[in-house]
Amino acid sequence: MIAEKSLTTAQRDDLRVIAGLMIPQSDEYKVPGADDAAIQGDILATLGRDTKMVSAALDHIAKLAGKPLAALDDARRDAVVSEFRAGGGASA
Repeated sequence: MIAEKSLTTAQRDDLRVIAGLMIPQSDEYKVPGADDAAIQGDILATLGRDTKMVSAALDHIAKLAGKPLAALDDARRDAVVSEFRAGGGASA
């Protein structure tokens, strides 16, 4: 499926980070996190009409972060994601 608008490299990196925060890898259950390359490929391939909204949410998160989320350390990532969630993140 071809998306209406594709995500930038920075947006794809941030989406990977967010997905990994939401669904981390589990050694106990021997399953990859949502930041796994194959899972990310599936997510990107199926964004379709939601690409524009996802892009807007990722842009908002990057604006809160002052740079791409993927460029931050773990503690700062958590703070930015918490701020986004607290603010309602309309796009998300």
